[in-house]
Amino acid sequence: MKAQYAAGAARILDTANKAGAQYADVQFWTLRQEDVSVRNGDVRNASDVSSAGYGVRALVDGAWGFFGSDRFDDASFDAAAARATALAKSGTKVTDRIPAVQPTEKIVAHYETPMTKDPASIGLSARANMLLTAERAGHVAKNVISAYAFLTIYTTSKEFYSTTGSAITQVLRQAGAGCGVSAMGRDKDVQTRGGPGDFGLYQGGGFEVVERAGLLGIMPEYGREAVLLADAPRLPSGVRDLILDGSVLNLQMHESIGHALELDRALGWEANFSGVSWATPDQVGKLRYGSDLLNIYADNALPLGMATVGYDDEAVKPARVPLIERGILRAFLSSRDTAAETNLPQTASTRAQDWSTVPMVRMTNIVLAPHEGTLASIVADTKDGLYVAGMRSWSIDDHRLNFQFGPQIGYEIKNGKRGRIFKQPTYTGVSPHFWGSLDRVGGHEDFVVWGTPNCGKGEPEQIGRTTHACSVARFRKVTTGVKSDA
Repeated sequence: MKAQYAAGAARILDTANKAGAQYADVQFWTLRQEDVSVRNGDVRNASDVSSAGYGVRALVDGAWGFFGSDRFDDASFDAAAARATALAKSGTKVTDRIPAVQPTEKIVAHYETPMTKDPASIGLSARANMLLTAERAGHVAKNVISAYAFLTIYTTSKEFYSTTGSAITQVLRQAGAGCGVSAMGRDKDVQTRGGPGDFGLYQGGGFEVVERAGLLGIMPEYGREAVLLADAPRLPSGVRDLILDGSVLNLQMHESIGHALELDRALGWEANFSGVSWATPDQVGKLRYGSDLLNIYADNALPLGMATVGYDDEAVKPARVPLIERGILRAFLSSRDTAAETNLPQTASTRAQDWSTVPMVRMTNIVLAPHEGTLASIVADTKDGLYVAGMRSWSIDDHRLNFQFGPQIGYEIKNGKRGRIFKQPTYTGVSPHFWGSLDRVGGHEDFVVWGTPNCGKGEPEQIGRTTHACSVARFRKVTTGVKSDA
């Protein structure tokens, strides 16, 4: 990647320095998102949207200021630098603020997300035809009323420069694809089965990610399950052993572990959007988050991760950091400032949505370490239980404790075999009790790097791309079927 903005960055940093900033950095962004979606034989959307701009951070006496702009003339460069510095100076008036850490490193580096198939080699017609072929495969019965398929390609180019001499260029690539089928039952009830994952397969990489989703292969099965769900009974309430498919488990990790372990949330800095956290830094090394099989780590260099980078948005290099070991809390997802405040490790988890938004602590790549066994072997080992897959709805309280999830489909398990199908299955729990009941974690055979492209946080809200890599898992004596109309 050839650097385009070194001269403009030099002007911005010089202006910030002259305005009184003790440190400043600027990151130039070029973003592109390509989308194609089809439904019932028609192309419903084909878009290609781009944006370019830059965000300036200035540090004055331990206070940050930020300003973003999409104007690339010298006067605008000067104005952005001056505005960021002025905002930093205003922040020094907050007497009880936690002082920011001033970066000192000089980093010169380049990073690109590996890919094996360049999306540019696949034209719009080919993309649409692939989706239309997959969508047609979902129409397996007369009561199928709708089928859909979609794909998305993300390309982000970044150039980061700082007053310490850092110059970091990155090209980040992610892609995703999904599909689904809706069928109407005899009582006019409509049920949908789709995926893969909670609603699609999203990973770092090029068009090979879209192909890896295997839409054409899975659509007939989604159609078959949607037809069965449309006339299936609702899950009766009860306490059962619960097996979560990775399509459900990854979102369970997202809501009850990933967000709960964002360090700004745990410190109370982030409270307005989705609340705080029941886990706090003073409990590191003491809090039992779950059973001995709960081993969670952050790895923002994870192959295929949606949040995999060479450096985060404050120039921290990723490293694998244990968050929970054998069920015990060990660390949080952090920024430079939050890590310094708590003497916890940095996790390269400071991200912005785009050039116009301030970088903040984000859930990034989190991994539930695989253990042993396959989905089939875990089912065979279950006497009385429920296997659930796909996501329909979910909710969690503002401390990330009490939750209820509504998967798309449930399979009764009796004496190690799958039995009846249930529609609208639900399960509920309290985070430490639920994770404490974890007694089986699948091995590498069912391990998938699941990405989420639309994680929300902050006010104004920012959208982040996250990953929750996992296999399958079983939980003992879980309350299920708690709301038959959920």
